[in-house]
Amino acid sequence: MIFKQLFEPESSTYTYLLSCPDTGVTALIDPVIETVDRDLQVLQEMGLRPDFAIETHIHADHITGGLMLRARTGCKLAGPALDALPCRDISLREGEPMRIGNLVLNPLFTPGHTDAHHAYLLDHAGLPMLFSGDALLIEACGRTDFQSGDAETLYHSIHEKFFVLPNETLVYPAHDYEDRQITTIGQEKLRNPRLGKGRSLEEFVEIMDSMDLPYPKKIEWALPGNEGCGSCPDNLPADKERLCELDRQG
Repeated sequence: MIFKQLFEPESSTYTYLLSCPDTGVTALIDPVIETVDRDLQVLQEMGLRPDFAIETHIHADHITGGLMLRARTGCKLAGPALDALPCRDISLREGEPMRIGNLVLNPLFTPGHTDAHHAYLLDHAGLPMLFSGDALLIEACGRTDFQSGDAETLYHSIHEKFFVLPNETLVYPAHDYEDRQITTIGQEKLRNPRLGKGRSLEEFVEIMDSMDLPYPKKIEWALPGNEGCGSCPDNLPADKERLCELDRQG
C-alpha cells in the first residue's frame, strides 16, 4: 500500500492518502480546501491521481476539499449514506466495504460526535489501520456538545467499535492539536484521560458535559459549505473567498 499522512495547520486536520500499488487507484480521506493544491502536487510527484475523496462526517471546523478535487480531477466523492448529501457520488454504510483497487476499506458507523459519523478500518498485510475521524483522537475524543453530538452515544461507539479491535491497531485521527501523528487502540485504552483505564459511561458523560468548550469559530460557514460537499456559502469570510474561485466559476 502507498500511504501518506498530510496536515492542514489552521484546523489541525489530517488528510490521509491511500493508494493501491497494483492498480494505482487512490483515495484521500478528509481533504481540506486550503490544501487542495498541496495535495495535488504531492499526488503528481508520486505519479498518482485521486479517484476518491472520502469524508468521515460533515465537518464544522473547515470546508472539505472534496468538491474542488472533483472539479479539478474528476474524482468521486464518498461519505456516510446517513448524511444524505445529493452532491456525493458514493454512499458508504457499515457492512458494505469500499474497494480502493485491491485495498478494502470497511466503514464503521460511530455516531456521537455527529449522528452520521463513520470511521474506516483497513487491514494492511495483517496490521489493522483505523481512520477514526473525530470520534477517537490521540488521548482525547471528538466533542459532543453540538451538531447532533451525544456523549453517551460516543462512549458506546468507541467501546463497541474501536476498543474491541486488537490493541496493536494503528489509529489515525482526523485531528491533533499537540503535534502528534498516531496512536494505537491499546494506548488509548490505557492512557486516554476521558476513556482509558475502564472509565464508566457515567464518568465519561460527566467529563464531556463539563468541558465548556468555545463554539467552533468556523461553524457558521463550514457546515453549509460541507453540506454542499465543499461549496462556497454566501457568508464565507473575505479572506477565504480565493479558495473557491474555481467553484464559483464552475
